[in-house]
Amino acid sequence: MALHRGLHNWSPVWPGHGIRILPGPSSLWFDALGRRLPAPCLPGYDTLGTLRHLRTTADLAEHDHSWFVLTQKIIEKEFALSGSEQNPDITAKDRRAFLRDRVLGKGAPAPVEAFKQHGADFVVAATLEELVSKMNALTAEPLLDAASMRRQIQARDLQLANPYSKDAQVQGIRNSRRYLGDRLGRTAAPHRLLDPAAGPLIGVKLHVLTRKSLGGIQTDLNSRALRPDGTPLPGLYAAGEVAGFGGGGVHGYNALEGTFLGGCLFSGRAAGRAAAQATAS
Repeated sequence: MALHRGLHNWSPVWPGHGIRILPGPSSLWFDALGRRLPAPCLPGYDTLGTLRHLRTTADLAEHDHSWFVLTQKIIEKEFALSGSEQNPDITAKDRRAFLRDRVLGKGAPAPVEAFKQHGADFVVAATLEELVSKMNALTAEPLLDAASMRRQIQARDLQLANPYSKDAQVQGIRNSRRYLGDRLGRTAAPHRLLDPAAGPLIGVKLHVLTRKSLGGIQTDLNSRALRPDGTPLPGLYAAGEVAGFGGGGVHGYNALEGTFLGGCLFSGRAAGRAAAQATAS
């Protein structure tokens, strides 16, 4: 099962349709009680580790949400949503549109802006106190304390003035911007979240999202599909993600999606060889 953090889709295609966030490195991530998540539980880092922290920390077990706090500058540069319909410039390979909307443009990309305006999980405010009040209105009881969140955000903001900051997230932002592509189109220039010039402030309520099953057809080492009793079904082979290689496979449970291809090629090669040998015999 692939778990991620995501949002209610304001224009769902099916009941319970959620959208996964592909965040940049700058949003501050808070748990349901308003505590900044510790490193490496940072946006764009170890998603599975972050979900484990949120679901196993004792006083968080009864809460199924967490929060991003960010600015307009951050959402314009860093927010992306999973799905081809949410990224028309990328899926259409439209370089001009990408340059216009994500590098030179003012405002968030249109699909992201639509979520900000219409999404049930977005709140926008000019001040932190107003933002926290709106965030509390999205939960059954007010769990967030504005004064506590202000202290944490101010502590982070102070680190931006320190070129030798030990704040792991600030280091990550600076490292990201060392790569030209990320600096132009993916990572906002470092700034204080409480700087009015970067506003308004934005709060995003995040939910645990089931994205795909990562299951598959049971196979043997020759990629032959097996019956429920464990015996091969003649002539039927399974390879790639249908055989479960999307769920870690040779790379383990924490495998990144970019590593899936190796397992798919390996199982496909085994299936091809086994099929050819069966045909020859």
